[in-house]
Amino acid sequence: MSGADDRTATGAGVLEGLRGRLVVSCQAYPGEPLRDPLIMRQTALAVIEGGAAGIRAQGLDDLRAIRAVTDVPLIGLWKDGTSGVYITPTERHALAVAATGADIVAVDATFRPRPGGETLERTVGAVHRAGRLLMADVSSYEEGVAAAALGADLVGTTLSGYTGRGPHPEGPDLDLVARLSADLAVPVVAEGRVHTPEQARSALAAGAFTVVVGTAITHPTTLTRWFTEGLG
Repeated sequence: MSGADDRTATGAGVLEGLRGRLVVSCQAYPGEPLRDPLIMRQTALAVIEGGAAGIRAQGLDDLRAIRAVTDVPLIGLWKDGTSGVYITPTERHALAVAATGADIVAVDATFRPRPGGETLERTVGAVHRAGRLLMADVSSYEEGVAAAALGADLVGTTLSGYTGRGPHPEGPDLDLVARLSADLAVPVVAEGRVHTPEQARSALAAGAFTVVVGTAITHPTTLTRWFTEGLG
């Protein structure tokens, strides 16, 4: 069976498992106490026990560790750098993520220049040939439409407010979720600044296929800071 056939055969099942449900992002930044693949593996198991339907994680070691202990849908990415296009920025990064067993490869799909002059279209094709789905992380409506036209299997609002294009909302960009959901044939993923169950429900009501929550569940440093700052 070809990679394209694999993707067609398995992709529908992967997506159906996420419909209307919660995906939890399990990531820790370099230098933080939890920055360890085994800790991220255990974090993933903990949130699955709490009802998470899928996991989003970054880094090849983390992805391999998580894939080894669970078969829930896994969205994988590789952050390389700290500015510009650094979420799975090239075909090489995308194929490495696919090789970990991640079901969905998440990539930066903004209009910003990609390393080496590569194109998003090239990465989409490579991921599909590897038999994986591709999630396009975008910051705007126009980027989402363009990514879907190039063959992205999901479009996420992950980068809304983080690229200098448009405002930086306090909460999830529900307007972007609604516009993309209304106009795209592919599933739209609400991601970014979803901090409460109420916001997650609002995202689904706006048309999101699934909701990704990270910081508000898996980043204790930030959670603690919210409380300490709230106490004055």
